[in-house]
Amino acid sequence: MDKKPTSMAAITPTMTPQHKEIPGNPSVAKSSTLKLNDRSNGKSLRVLSEDDWKFWIAEGYIVVKNAVPKENCDRLANLLWEFEEKDPNDPSTWYAPPRATMEMKELVNTGMVEIYNHQFLWDNRSVKRVYDAFVDIWGTEKLWCTIDRANLNIPIRPGFEYKGFIHWDYDPETKPQNVQGVIALADQMDESMGGFQCIPELYRNYDTWKLTQPTDRDYFKPDVSGFEKVKVKLEAGDLLIFNSLQPHGIRPNNSKDKVRIAQYLSMMPAEEENETLRQWRINSWQHRIAPEGYAFPGDPRKWEQTKYKTAELTVLGKKLLGLEKW
Repeated sequence: MDKKPTSMAAITPTMTPQHKEIPGNPSVAKSSTLKLNDRSNGKSLRVLSEDDWKFWIAEGYIVVKNAVPKENCDRLANLLWEFEEKDPNDPSTWYAPPRATMEMKELVNTGMVEIYNHQFLWDNRSVKRVYDAFVDIWGTEKLWCTIDRANLNIPIRPGFEYKGFIHWDYDPETKPQNVQGVIALADQMDESMGGFQCIPELYRNYDTWKLTQPTDRDYFKPDVSGFEKVKVKLEAGDLLIFNSLQPHGIRPNNSKDKVRIAQYLSMMPAEEENETLRQWRINSWQHRIAPEGYAFPGDPRKWEQTKYKTAELTVLGKKLLGLEKW
C-alpha cells in the first residue's frame, strides 16, 4: 500500500494552475458543471429533513448533527496536537511561530494544520452519513471529496493576534456551483472561542447589495458594514455544509483557554473525465502530497511523507478519491 516511487518527478502530475491565486481548495474544480440539487430528480433525501432543506435554501448553510463518530473526532484531535508539536494541557507550548509563510494573510495565526492525507482524515471523509449528506446537497451519488486540512485555533494572545474575517473563496460574480464544509472535532458552543462565522443576510441579498458597491471592490473580501455575523455553534461530530456563495470566515478566539478544533471537508460531483486532476488526487493520497495554492503553504518538515503511511481506503473512499470510478 505504501509504495515508494523510484523517481518522484516521474510520477508527480502537475497541479492545475486554476487555484494558484485564489483561496479555494485546488483538489477539486472551482465550480461544477452540474448544478446543486433542486429536488427535480424526485429522489428522497437521505440525511436532511424537509425542515433542514428549507433552512439550507434560505440560509445557505446547514448543520448535520452527529455526522462523524465521537471516537473519530477524539483520535484526530489528538493527532493534530501531536502533528503541531503542542501539548493540549500546556498552553505555553501553543504559541510557536509558523513553519511556513502563508500568502493569504488573513489566515496567519488562525491555526491551519498542514495535514491532508492521514488515515484519520480519510476515515472521516469515508463516513456514510457524511457522504449521504453531500448526496442530498448535490442530488448525485457520483462525488469526489476535497483533499483538505484541519484547524487548531487557539486563543489570541499578545504577539499572536489575528482579526476575524469574512470572505469568499470563489468570486461570487461567477456564480460558482460549489459547497464547502467543516467537521467539528471538539465542541464549539462558546461564543467567545472563535470558529466558523457567516452572513446569511448578505448571501440572500447579494444581487441587491452589489449594486451599492464600487466597481473596483475586492470581489473576495466584501465590505460587511451593517451586517450581522452569525456564529454557527457546533458540537463534536457535527458537519457544517455551506454554499460557496455564502460569505464566511473565522471568528477571533477571545476565550481564555478554549481551542477550536476542526477538519475541513467537502464534496463535489466527480470529474472522472479530467484525467490530470484524477491522477493528481491519486498521487496526493498515495504519496501524501499537499495541495499547492494561495492559501496552502504546506508542511516544510514533510511529516506526512516521513512519519505516516498511505491511508487504507474503503470501497467508498476509493470512489471519493477517484482511484475507482463510480
